[in-house]
Amino acid sequence: MGSRLLSVAFGAHDPERLGAFWADLLGRRSVADDRGVLLPGAVGQVGLRFPHVLGDRPTEARMHLHVTSDGDLTQEETVQRALALGARREDVGQKAGEGHVVLADVEGNAFCVIERGNSYLAECGLLGEVACDGTRDVGLFWSAALGWPLVWDERGETAVQSPVGGTKVAWGGASVARVPLQPWSWFELKADRMPWAEADRLVSLGAATHAPEGDLLWLVDPDGNPFCLHPQG
Repeated sequence: MGSRLLSVAFGAHDPERLGAFWADLLGRRSVADDRGVLLPGAVGQVGLRFPHVLGDRPTEARMHLHVTSDGDLTQEETVQRALALGARREDVGQKAGEGHVVLADVEGNAFCVIERGNSYLAECGLLGEVACDGTRDVGLFWSAALGWPLVWDERGETAVQSPVGGTKVAWGGASVARVPLQPWSWFELKADRMPWAEADRLVSLGAATHAPEGDLLWLVDPDGNPFCLHPQG
């Protein structure tokens, strides 16, 4: 009993447009609700949520997505499909021959299209990885919080994956600055028991409570990244 990762949220000025882009690229259905647009994931695939957020998008994102190329389309075909849907090529200092192509979606969020045959993301599905800035400690926290085993733990970089497989979630890099009051990306969890009891468990693992919002309970992980806990049900 504990928490399930429902989705990874990316703030959007136009949730419908951003949701439509990712739904088309990943072949998912989109569901609009009072919190924006949700793209549920199949078994093992992390869901994506696009809530409406005001203000300017941060210039440095704390997480980005890795789309794989081991399905029906090659890497170049996936790139061309994304460009046709409104993406653009992005220069983040990558070098030729690195094996991935960096694009930006219709709201400027960078993501990578990974080359075919990448062994690290083999059998992870089309949404292969959520790559986050963060320390080893935060990777260990999320492994314990979700009950997902570590599948990578080298040189300060960590990754976890559901026991059923699917999308990996990874962290790497030095400790990051604390997130402003209005975050632009976060994890959304569902409590498998009373949310306050689950919050107490997460705090015992290293989280801290944050200001509640409606029926959502907000906490921050050991690196100071906010995440929200949905009520049971």
